Amino acid sequence: MSRKSTIMSENLKEEIAKELGVFDQVKQDGGWENVSSKTCGSMVKKAIEIANRKV
Repeated sequence: MSRKSTIMSENLKEEIAKELGVFDQVKQDGGWENVSSKTCGSMVKKAIEIANRKV
């Protein structure tokens, strides 16, 4: 059985993608599947920065 596990909420992913300027590309492509590894890494880095601000 395959379980889809999500660490970041969709809202957080969208917020970060908008901040990085890639959200329009995600919408145009119809999802997160075509987001580059580099962009994913940038999103994770940004998510960590946000989490550290809240601590």
